[in-house]
Amino acid sequence: MNSSDRLIRPLVGTALVLCFVVVVLGAYVRLSAAGLGCPDWPGCYGHLSPAGVKDPATGAIMEVGKAWREMIHRYAAGTLTALIGIIAALAIQNRRRPVIPVPFALGLLGLVIAQALLGMLTVTWQLNPWIVTGHLLCGLATLSLLWWQTLTLTRRRTRLWRMATPFLGSSLPRTRLLALLALCAVAVQIALGGWTSSHYAATACPDFPRCQGEWLPPLHGNVAIHLLHRIGALLTCGMLVAATARVMRIRNDQLARQAALAVLTALGLQLTLGVLMVVRGFPLGVATAHNAGAALLLLATLALNHSLRPA
Repeated sequence: MNSSDRLIRPLVGTALVLCFVVVVLGAYVRLSAAGLGCPDWPGCYGHLSPAGVKDPATGAIMEVGKAWREMIHRYAAGTLTALIGIIAALAIQNRRRPVIPVPFALGLLGLVIAQALLGMLTVTWQLNPWIVTGHLLCGLATLSLLWWQTLTLTRRRTRLWRMATPFLGSSLPRTRLLALLALCAVAVQIALGGWTSSHYAATACPDFPRCQGEWLPPLHGNVAIHLLHRIGALLTCGMLVAATARVMRIRNDQLARQAALAVLTALGLQLTLGVLMVVRGFPLGVATAHNAGAALLLLATLALNHSLRPA
């Protein structure tokens, strides 16, 4: 293995951690109403830093806290883009003996560039819900690809993979299908969560388990969006429990069981945060943690699917 190959592995791990930070920062910026803290892009009122900057139109000092939150998120996203660009360049350089396939690296780079463009449109289109939700999904897709590649690179060096016990009979295809359906359910639920957040519909139902004191209030506007997110949570929970129960019941190798336990732990955490967010009046810290929990649940479900691949 040459030096470039050895460099790619820690770069992928660093990009993974940074991408998670970017996703959580993006949620914090959105939830703290700082998405337009800098109304232009890529700078802030035409400057690279919001320090001491005034609105050129009015001469008034802007909301510095919101501007800094927005710019820190942009700095982190820009660093992530550069890091993934380096990974793609190293993959091309070592294309004859690739640690990471070149098409995968180029696709990852294209995805993070698309995310940056959506970030620009989020500002220039004044927080359009479609753009905001798309920006969130692109960020989580980038995180998912980095996590999948990290699992693949780790797999080559992990003894557990070589010791994996195969499923008995024809159970493996059905279990893989159930895990894949659970992953799709998580992805749809995250999209519903992004749609709820971008419409500021979280507060439409300020009580739990009822909504505005009723089990089925009039379904209109933000109430319908919020209730759809709750119903999606129930369906997703059912899919995840079914997939993990099947793995725990049939699969007897340690790696798959660990992945199933991680899914159940992340699911329990996410459900708890969702309830706390409502009953405590939607505090910013809990709401941000709920977004981070969604990302962790997605990563755990991806790990479950990855553990069911051939060793």
